[in-house]
Amino acid sequence: MMFLLLLTLCGPLTQISAQYDPTWDSLDSRPLPDWYDKAKVGIFIHWGVYSVPSFGSEWFWFRWQGDNTEEYVKFMKQNYAPTFTYQDFAKEFTAEFFDPEEWVNLFVKSGAKYVVLTSKHHEGYTLWPSEYSHNWNADDVGSHRDLVGDLANAVRQTNLHFGLYHSLFEWFDPLYNEDKSNKFTTSKFVDTKLIPEMKELVNTYQPEILWSDGDGEALDAYWKSTEFLAWLYNESPVKETVITNDRWGYNVGCKHGGFFTCADRYNPGHLLPHKWENCMTIDKVSWGYRRNAVASDIFSIHELIVTLAETISCGGNILINVGPTKEGTIIPVFQERLLQLGHWLSINGEAIYESNAWSVQNDYFTSGVWYTVKEPIVYAIVLNWPHDNLLNIGSANSLFSTNGTQVVIIGNENSPLSWQFDRIVSIVFPDKATVFSEWAWVLKITPETK
Repeated sequence: MMFLLLLTLCGPLTQISAQYDPTWDSLDSRPLPDWYDKAKVGIFIHWGVYSVPSFGSEWFWFRWQGDNTEEYVKFMKQNYAPTFTYQDFAKEFTAEFFDPEEWVNLFVKSGAKYVVLTSKHHEGYTLWPSEYSHNWNADDVGSHRDLVGDLANAVRQTNLHFGLYHSLFEWFDPLYNEDKSNKFTTSKFVDTKLIPEMKELVNTYQPEILWSDGDGEALDAYWKSTEFLAWLYNESPVKETVITNDRWGYNVGCKHGGFFTCADRYNPGHLLPHKWENCMTIDKVSWGYRRNAVASDIFSIHELIVTLAETISCGGNILINVGPTKEGTIIPVFQERLLQLGHWLSINGEAIYESNAWSVQNDYFTSGVWYTVKEPIVYAIVLNWPHDNLLNIGSANSLFSTNGTQVVIIGNENSPLSWQFDRIVSIVFPDKATVFSEWAWVLKITPETK
C-alpha cells in the first residue's frame, strides 16, 4: 500500500493548468512536475560573503555578532582590527576564478540532474543585482558580477535543471527585527523587501526549483507564504514548471509544499507517503566553505554512496552540497567526490534514475542492502562486499520463486550469478577483481516472466 501511495503522489504526473487559492489545501493539490522525481540527484551550492572568512560555518556573521560564540569572537580578535565589520568582508568576495561553464561541466560529470544555488543566505547578501538589496549584493560590492545570471546561463546550455535557494529572513535587517520585536504582528519586511525580492528573482531568472529557507522564527501567515505561492503557481512565468519545498513557516515543514525537506540532512530510513529530499553536505560540519576543515570532516565516497542508496530506496531525492571559495573555485576534495560519484552512477545509474521505491526498502537479513525497482526488475544496492563472496538476502525471496530468475551485477551483465533459495536467497559473487563497479555494487534481479 505504501508503494502504491508513493507512486500516486510522486510518479509520472502531467502538468495541468489550474488556478490555486492561497490555502494549503489548494496549493498542495498541485501536481509535482515529474522530472524532479526522475532526476534523483542534485547539487546544492552555498556561496556568499561567509565564504570570505571561511571559518566555522555559513552562520559566521550571526555566530560572531549575534550570539557571540566564543570561537568566532576569538577568531576575529586574533585576525582583524577592532573596527573591522562583516560588511568589510564583502569586497573580498571577488570570484575572480569563477568559471560557470567549468562548474557546470563538473556537475554534469557528477551525474547530477539539477543544480540549486543560494541566491541569498541569512546574511541578506544577494548574488544578483537586486533592486531590494540596498547595494548589499555581488554586483555592487565584491565580484561586480551577476553570479546568479552567469550560472543560470551556463546550466541552461546543458540538460541540467536550474534552481535557486532563497532565505526568507535576514539576521540583521532592521525591518525584519522590527517585525520580530512586534511579535510578527507587523509585516514591513515582508511587504517592502521579501515579497518584491522573491518576485524579482523569479521573474528575472525563472528557476525550476524555488528552495525556501530561513522560515523558522515565524508562522507562514507572517511570511504571506500561501499568497506568494498562489502568485507563483497562477501568474509567474514559471507557473507550469516550478517546484517548491516545505520551508514556508515553522508550522509548515514536513506538512505542506511541493517536496518535503523536514530538516537539514533528513534521512528517515523508511518510506514516506510524500516526495521528499535529503539535503546534505560533503563537509559534514558546514554548508559554506571552511578553510579549517580536516579530512575526517569530509564524506568518503563510500559514505556518500551509502547516503545516496538509503535516500533513493526510501523514495527521496538527494541534494549534495559543496561550498565554493571566495575566489569561485570548488576545492579538489569536493571535485574528487563528485567525480567519483559520477563514475559510480555511470555504471549503476539505472538503479537510481527514474527508479521507484520497492515494497521493501532494506534487507531484513543482511544489513547494507537497499532496494529500488523498475517493474519487473528489482535492484539490490549492496554497500559492502559479501564475506566469502556469498550474499544472503531475505527480503527478496518472492523474486526467486522459480528457477528462471536472473541475477547480474550491473557492469558485468555478461556473467549471470548463480543462486540458491532455501528460506533465504544465497547469491554467489564473482572474484572482486573482475567487477567493474567500485565502492558499492548493484544486483539487477529479473524475475522469470510467466
